[in-house]
Amino acid sequence: MKRILQLVVTRWLARTPIGMVVLGLAWLFMRKRRARRQQPADSPVLREPGRRSGNPYAWRGPAAGNRR
Repeated sequence: MKRILQLVVTRWLARTPIGMVVLGLAWLFMRKRRARRQQPADSPVLREPGRRSGNPYAWRGPAAGNRR
């Protein structure tokens, strides 16, 4: 439901130049926020092999949807 609402709001804002500016600023803000959340200040977390990425948008291959 959240993704559908985001899609509708994004498409509505993208119709005007001012809406595109708002979307660009929101994108920059969220990008900085995500980067800050993923990298702690003094302790970079090293991932172990075989563990999945915490990123929900990470590509997992063409048949990963059916894999368990």
